[in-house]
Amino acid sequence: MKLIDGIVADAAAIGSLRRDLHAHPELSFEELRTAALVARKLGEWGIPMHQGMAQTGVIGIVHGRDGGACGRAIGLRADMDALPMQEHNRFAHASVFDGKMHACGHDGHVAMLLAAAQHFATQRDFDGTVYLIFQPAEEAGGGAKVMVDEGLFERFAMEAVFGMHNWPGYPVGTLAVSPGPVMAAASFFRIVVRGVGSHAAAPHRGIDPVPVACQLVMALQHVVSRNCKPIDTAVLSVTMVHAGEATNVVPDHCEIQGTVRTFRTEVLDLVERRMEEISRHTCAAAEAVCEFEFHRRAPAVVNHRREAEFAAGVIAGIVGQGNAWVQEPAMASEDFAFMLQAKAGAYCFIGNGEGAHREGGHGEGPCMLHNPSYDFNDALIPLGATYWVRLAEAWLGAPRP
Repeated sequence: MKLIDGIVADAAAIGSLRRDLHAHPELSFEELRTAALVARKLGEWGIPMHQGMAQTGVIGIVHGRDGGACGRAIGLRADMDALPMQEHNRFAHASVFDGKMHACGHDGHVAMLLAAAQHFATQRDFDGTVYLIFQPAEEAGGGAKVMVDEGLFERFAMEAVFGMHNWPGYPVGTLAVSPGPVMAAASFFRIVVRGVGSHAAAPHRGIDPVPVACQLVMALQHVVSRNCKPIDTAVLSVTMVHAGEATNVVPDHCEIQGTVRTFRTEVLDLVERRMEEISRHTCAAAEAVCEFEFHRRAPAVVNHRREAEFAAGVIAGIVGQGNAWVQEPAMASEDFAFMLQAKAGAYCFIGNGEGAHREGGHGEGPCMLHNPSYDFNDALIPLGATYWVRLAEAWLGAPRP
């Protein structure tokens, strides 16, 4: 593995910053402390920046040895926000805020990009400009879309943009990138079955929404298995069912919520249409009223071929071909998709291991994303930062796309 010596030497200090971020998680568009820390470190290293895009976003501006005169540029992006979860870990850097946790490793993503920034501050072995994009609100707020809508790529003209996410289960020391779809589009639905409440001992005097909702939960499963082509990937998961307040009362409504994940827009269109048809007709058959809402949160992350293959070559040069993996598409979602819709680029995974890096007392459960026992593996910082640096240097040193 060909890591940059200076990054390795500074990794312990960057790891300390990462653990500070973990202890002070902030939710979407609330990343004030995180953004201030990022801005402070960039300022200490003499890196100019733009603050306030998408409310709390920070853009570091690193000009190469030509001062950026050649006009070439690349964007490197890290997300900053945490999740509304209660942390189970009991180590010293566990969250100090109830109901907030860095359970997806965004603290580590910030740390890796900061480590690259620190290296760039003294070693600018390229011509052109590197934009360090510290993005807010990936988890819930669509911060990437807000940045794009506010003119990210017009105000900071770049040829391509790249993102990275830690990936539990992939061994430490591996990175993976592939062209095409690598993360799914995320949509969320809410269905309210409205009936007529009654005494539980006299259900015939009302319209019970609960059995209608139960029929709906089962019927919706047929959309993927019987309406989608077997070769088209789709997930439809009902994750919440809420009804009633007392055991002797038939409620007047029942609410169903969940998520849909697909890679292709045509499949998503089909799933939404069939869900609404099934919901409305099932309710009508029981003389209940249906309220149907379907929200498309983020499109699929689709890596551009040239940029993905370029990134794969950089990865192989750092970790060797055997540790440069083919990216297995995941049904999780990422709002980096909005950046890839507006600008060529690629999104890679960096292996976070199986959880052996965690100390005792961390709580139960595997070291998976969105798990209350999760913690980012600080051993990734030198590798992730080295990838960012070598990617930028190689891209700006290659012929224009």
